[in-house]
Amino acid sequence: MLSVMHNEPHYLAGLSLTGRRVVVVGAGTVAQRRLPRLVSAGARVEVVAPSATPAVQAMADNGEITWHQRPYQHGDLADAWYVVSCASDSAVNAAVSAEAEEVRVFCVRADAGTEGSAVTPAVGDHDGLLVGVLAGGEYRRSGAVRDELLEALRSGRIEARPSASELPGVALVGGGPGDPDLITVRGRRLLSRADVVVADRLAPRELLDDLPPSVEVVDAAKIPYGRAASQDVINQTLVENALAGKFVVRLKGGDPYVFGRGFEELIACAKAGVPVTVVPGVTSAFAAPAVAGVPVTHRGVAHEVVVVSGHVGPDSEQSLVDWSALARLRGTIVLLMGVERIGEFAAALLAGGRPADTPAAVVQEGTTRNQRVVRSTLDKVTEDVREAGIRPPAIIVFGPVAGLSELG
Repeated sequence: MLSVMHNEPHYLAGLSLTGRRVVVVGAGTVAQRRLPRLVSAGARVEVVAPSATPAVQAMADNGEITWHQRPYQHGDLADAWYVVSCASDSAVNAAVSAEAEEVRVFCVRADAGTEGSAVTPAVGDHDGLLVGVLAGGEYRRSGAVRDELLEALRSGRIEARPSASELPGVALVGGGPGDPDLITVRGRRLLSRADVVVADRLAPRELLDDLPPSVEVVDAAKIPYGRAASQDVINQTLVENALAGKFVVRLKGGDPYVFGRGFEELIACAKAGVPVTVVPGVTSAFAAPAVAGVPVTHRGVAHEVVVVSGHVGPDSEQSLVDWSALARLRGTIVLLMGVERIGEFAAALLAGGRPADTPAAVVQEGTTRNQRVVRSTLDKVTEDVREAGIRPPAIIVFGPVAGLSELG
């Protein structure tokens, strides 16, 4: 636990509340904020209040807490280990605090922190660490410092690496659609702890710039022997490094399981006895259209979304897609890796009966500073894409949503 001490008279400690009775007086928005952490700490939480917010009531209905639906009464703190008083009536909070003094139980008074026997620090979690900050009653300051500490931990600016034994195997991390800020918090955290990073061509390159010099970065796009053999070499790279005791992050663009061959890598690791952690990512199939102003669903317009790989053409024997069935759908088709064969896919949809004036949108390098967008229709999209010089990576959207405008 970290603390900032500046005219701060309180003693910062961690309480073990598992299975112990904690009383919360009041069930408003303050209680609503405090309850989840008490529950996650394993406390046996009892709430005393005549009314509650819907969120607090839902916790009671789910059995996470016990709600005594009545006003506070003297004696409610018997056998309690910890008390939080956050009633809307200051007189009630004063009475709760007084009883807590009588029975020698620490009490947080939400309306007047200095009048209770305990205060709640600004807290946050990071990878098994609980960060708590007290700042002499300056709550905005303690919250700001807490946020800065968490961001530094998540970005790797502050080293908090556990021992190698706590970081086994391989993490398949989805890096998101391109903007480095769109990786998940967990993905960034694991990346900051890697010994080896095997990065895809589509993984956000900026994420690699923050890695310390000690991290070995393997560019999967430069692995030799051609495309067919490269996946086997990638699998071997993951396994060999993990078996050597290194923590390996396989950094992929988008989501590792959306046409990312992530499950192939998981199988290879599993066969070698290497544990794998899967960290989902924000898929470009939805994110790239979104930032370009194209929602893949919209009430009254599209009730279905189909995400299709354009890795092989519609007439290829390797294709597993029923393009005739797709053409009959009224909803949204999102096509990945399809720019080079966009003419073939458009022709297949037209041949299957999809109207020629079906709106189409193509988003190149979505969410990045190089993003480009072409709006067209199914019968003209091939020509428009060629004229605009659109190149991979790009996301193609067919369907009424591609014709929507934020102006209605």
